Amino acid sequence: MSGASDPASERASDVGPVVQGLDHVYYWVADMDRAVSFYRDVLGLSLVRQDGSRWAEFDVGGRRFALHGAVDGHPISSGGAAAVFEVRDLDRAKALLSERGVAFEHEGDVAGQARFASFRDRDGNSLQIIEYAR
Repeated sequence: MSGASDPASERASDVGPVVQGLDHVYYWVADMDRAVSFYRDVLGLSLVRQDGSRWAEFDVGGRRFALHGAVDGHPISSGGAAAVFEVRDLDRAKALLSERGVAFEHEGDVAGQARFASFRDRDGNSLQIIEYAR
């Protein structure tokens, strides 16, 4: 099908980008207090606001990371996306998080680009810390 054009691509280029940027990432959590404690006290994120057991929002270097509390009729399921947090020193960050009870599941690297380590929060959501090559 060489030479064929994609009408959807042509329409998208006519109007410019639809998405302007990443606003926030949120995870569903079963226990808001436990989840806030993990992200604030274990990872050291800055809690910006909390609306009881319904919502909590953190500032992460100018981006927002949020927690959405359980709602009747919406089962909590972990998995799906992974939130990735940048660190300056992966080894130091891993040591600190290990002291705080984090168990790492996987470590890896992208040759010449970055090193990372994967773990889960207390609701089973996937998280990573990443150190980019400088």
